[in-house]
Amino acid sequence: MTGAHQRPDLSYGDYLGLDKLLAAQHPRSASHDELLFIVIHQASELWMKLSIHELSAARACIAADNLGGAFKMIARVSRIQTQLIQSWDVLATMTPSDYNAFRPSLGQSSGFQSYQYRELEFLLGNKGGAVLDVHESDPAVHAHLLAVHASPSLYDECLRLLARRGFPVKAERDFAQPHRADPAVEAAWLAVYREPERYWDLYELAEKLVDLEFRFQQWRFAHMKTVERIIGYKHGTGGTGGVSYLVEALDKSFFPELLKVRTSL
Repeated sequence: MTGAHQRPDLSYGDYLGLDKLLAAQHPRSASHDELLFIVIHQASELWMKLSIHELSAARACIAADNLGGAFKMIARVSRIQTQLIQSWDVLATMTPSDYNAFRPSLGQSSGFQSYQYRELEFLLGNKGGAVLDVHESDPAVHAHLLAVHASPSLYDECLRLLARRGFPVKAERDFAQPHRADPAVEAAWLAVYREPERYWDLYELAEKLVDLEFRFQQWRFAHMKTVERIIGYKHGTGGTGGVSYLVEALDKSFFPELLKVRTSL
């Protein structure tokens, strides 16, 4: 049988796995707004999956001195962050009463337990061993996160690149430890910013990283303000301090020298 309506070998729904995707929402209450809560968080996890994919590839490109490829991937993640920021605007349409109608159904589940968010922060360089304890109940996830935690971050590979280009920076260290602001690294970036024509690809890399952190901090801020708007200053469902915990995260910088160098220019 031929014609415009012939069944394709692979349909749109089959390719995207829509039967499983659209059946993955399981509200635990009769509240109208619980579906919104689930969809927002599931969509965020999908965007984080793509961000991890892009940043892992960008890190590999930088290690291979393929900065052009890395630029595209980092820029893409910055745009993904815009989508994630806007998702909080949608969630903020939920009032405290709406949320309280189904909050008991969440039990102790919490965004703090998102292993993809944890991997994303590790990739960007925000490392801390204590947060891994949350994932000990899932051995496969815990082992994966331990490996990511012990590996060079995106910024570590950037510092290795600076060392390969002849800048006197310490590029090899214990990558399981968080990066601390280093005057030698700041001096290297200052040299790049003072002569952008000479170091154009490094200059462009630095600006891509600054844009990435800027978007990530906007995401963190939007998260904090949405939580504040909906639950006030209650503790989170997972036992965190809620707003106070999210405020602390705003003070953490992935690429501290790139922000400090602006004062010296």
